[in-house]
Amino acid sequence: MSTIASSPMSSPVTVPAAGGWWGRLHRIENGAIALLLLTMSLLPIAEIVLRATLHIGIAGNAVLVQHLGLIVGMLGAAIAARENRLLTLFTYQETALGERYRSASRLFTAAVTLLASALMAWAAFRFVYMERAAGGALFYGIPRWLFELALPLGLAAVAIRSIVHSSGTVRYRLLAGALAVIGLAAFVLIGPSTYALALGILVLTAATILGVPAFVTLGGISLLLFWRVAQPLESISVSHYSLAVNPMLPSVPLFTLAGYLLAESKAPHRLVRVFSALFCSLRGGPAVVTVLACAFFTSFTGASGVTILALGGLLLPVLREAGYTEKDALGLVTGAGALGILLPPCLPLILYAIVAQIPIQRMFLAGLVPAFLLMAATAGWGMWCARKTSIEPRPFLWRETRQALWEAKWELLVPVIALVGMFGGFATPVEASALTALYCFFVEVFIRRELKLFADIPRVATECGLLVGGILLILGVALGFTNYMVDAEVPTAAVSWTTQVIHNPILFLLLLNLFLTIIGCLMDIYSGIVVQVPLLAPLAAAFGIPPVHLGVVFLANMEHGYLTPPVGLNLLLSSYRFRKSVPEVLRSVLPIIVVLTIAVLLITYVPWLTTALPNWAADWK
Repeated sequence: MSTIASSPMSSPVTVPAAGGWWGRLHRIENGAIALLLLTMSLLPIAEIVLRATLHIGIAGNAVLVQHLGLIVGMLGAAIAARENRLLTLFTYQETALGERYRSASRLFTAAVTLLASALMAWAAFRFVYMERAAGGALFYGIPRWLFELALPLGLAAVAIRSIVHSSGTVRYRLLAGALAVIGLAAFVLIGPSTYALALGILVLTAATILGVPAFVTLGGISLLLFWRVAQPLESISVSHYSLAVNPMLPSVPLFTLAGYLLAESKAPHRLVRVFSALFCSLRGGPAVVTVLACAFFTSFTGASGVTILALGGLLLPVLREAGYTEKDALGLVTGAGALGILLPPCLPLILYAIVAQIPIQRMFLAGLVPAFLLMAATAGWGMWCARKTSIEPRPFLWRETRQALWEAKWELLVPVIALVGMFGGFATPVEASALTALYCFFVEVFIRRELKLFADIPRVATECGLLVGGILLILGVALGFTNYMVDAEVPTAAVSWTTQVIHNPILFLLLLNLFLTIIGCLMDIYSGIVVQVPLLAPLAAAFGIPPVHLGVVFLANMEHGYLTPPVGLNLLLSSYRFRKSVPEVLRSVLPIIVVLTIAVLLITYVPWLTTALPNWAADWK
């Protein structure tokens, strides 16, 4: 359950070679998630066609797509648990502990994971039971609770698989289960008290440091807090369900699926060829190629890990052949992998818009100029490094450029389809994401024929569902914690205290940057969005900071989290991909961290960079 193991594409989704029930179950799960994602793509497109031709819609279509997204999220989480790839915050049980203590650490984290996920599953079953008693149908008389049943079933699967698919013998698994039961009994005997709350937080803190999945940390804290104040634990499931069926959330798995389809084909080679043909005549052109290629793929997959693992092997040799030192080349590939988070339709942008209740189109526009500023800063550093190279850039060849553009024409249309659909008024964000996913599917399977329908699509869809399921599981349980803080009026108290101590917006923004840098070092970007945004939004409003500006500053700072230990996913993946030590990777990327910090400060103190495009679009309408 390490961070490396939990990263996208770090290890392929596997199905046991042997037969038996487990192998069949895994194949059924992979096929089911592929079918669900395909259905989620087709339904919005059918709505677009009917609206344009017959001026009618499909009754309950949007609600059905939202609830299919709920099922995809929970099934993806179950698959992530099956593959031992649930997102974690720390990996010290693999690196800092000796072999003697490693087994005990895994036993402890397995027991905590089982206990927390089983309690969340029980709370979700209680929620579904109450919903069934209350009645109510979604559409065509289908009861709501049938779809809601995905919550407890998914969590129960995660709980079971935290033991079944963990490393160790049967005796080890039984012992982990026994420890979970003993832990539950101990807390029941102690009863809801401050002492029990402190003990529980201590256990969760230790488990988090030792590598327990992030959703266990956030969900466990939620369970403890609601239990302490005698509030029903079902409240966590209510929050989880409300997030999972948010009208905009289906765009998350669909845009991510489009990115994975591109990454698994030969599209990376074609796009790198295009960028090389356009910019390699410049001194430092390979740095520009690296930045553009990485930003393109990160914007669609939402995961810099996919970018490093899919493009690293292509880009590092290009930089080395251009005369870059190994240190500079490694730093560029690692640092550029974090770019693209502010480019539409990147996953963190969508999730921030949902949590902060900002229109997705407005958030997309707000991120464009800052994204290009961060990209220009990174490319500029790479071009400055190129002055040390003795290799002359090759001349610009129009024939090569024309051939490269023609060869990559289908892939170059992908962002056009997504953005024109949304901003041209032809499609909602969900419909635009469905168009994009289906377009990529059709191009890579039927036009390029680089992905096979039955051999490759279930595997790619499973990779996509695994990533999305792991993230949505974190967001769903974290929302319960967030709602508890809102009910406890923590944001109100924070606003009151901060405005009494800090009176200058400039000082507030500086402290905000420092705070977010620390958060980025300790928390993954998705947990940070759900936990921190509800606290920071009222504070920013009190100082007159526009919501979209706060969003861009937040995401730009959290982008540093990909490059800073201990969470630094890009550091770990670059170390894994290029077989370098983490300190060596960190030294190589330090100059880019400095450059990006300067760019983030510029974004922070020049709000126009963020607000100009959204305001212009609003005035133009």
